[in-house]
Amino acid sequence: MSIITVDINNINDEHICCAISDKKGENCVESKKAWLKKRFNDGLVFKKLDARGKVFIEYIPATKAFAPIIADNYMYINCFWVSGKFKGQGYANVLLNECIKDTKDKGFDGLVILSSKKKKPFLSDPKYLLYKGFKVCDYAKPYFELLYLPFSKTANIPKFRNCSKEGTINEDGIVLYYTNQCPHTEKYAHIIQNISIQYNIPFKIKKINTLNEAKIAPTPFTTYSLFIDGKFVTNEILTEKKFIDILKKRNICTKL
Repeated sequence: MSIITVDINNINDEHICCAISDKKGENCVESKKAWLKKRFNDGLVFKKLDARGKVFIEYIPATKAFAPIIADNYMYINCFWVSGKFKGQGYANVLLNECIKDTKDKGFDGLVILSSKKKKPFLSDPKYLLYKGFKVCDYAKPYFELLYLPFSKTANIPKFRNCSKEGTINEDGIVLYYTNQCPHTEKYAHIIQNISIQYNIPFKIKKINTLNEAKIAPTPFTTYSLFIDGKFVTNEILTEKKFIDILKKRNICTKL
């Protein structure tokens, strides 16, 4: 099977790998495609296996990435995913090698990617990245790690912006930050918002729509980050059940 590049010319005809299994949320695929279309002019590249599966890599110049990082002349990997029956067949290596070659050809100093101390949902696998030569260059509470792959010894070392390092905000109640970088966020953001409204739980959505908003975000993972009473809780996109479990565990609503 071959690797194809999704761009402005074929995006309307190609499936977006990370959304193919969510039949009930297919309408949200268009929000992801609209997000991609806006980013193509910023240099975003989306490569995927020419098959119906979750096998893709998405990257963009770090200065244009929706992430509060400082990584001049680096390419930032937004998302890198190989799953299901395609795992263990070398596709991750093929996609990463294509990304590395493309990044070098464009004159960048290296790659940078968001990961975690231990494997977390929606974050790239740190074990694999470290095996492929990436190194940890910065940390953000409670578990985020910034990894980089420099192409020379003189390349600058990327870092998180200070606004995103502490995992706290100055707001009580539940606050959700998200973007349309993932096709699932729009759907599930409003599902948990409706639950909060139903039980009179203070809840605020802060959708990140612009690059400037992303660069000053209080979380490294602008795609989806949930805070409760000022503290970061999770970057996992929550279903109704998982959100209710969090509320019960924290005794936020006795009616549940």
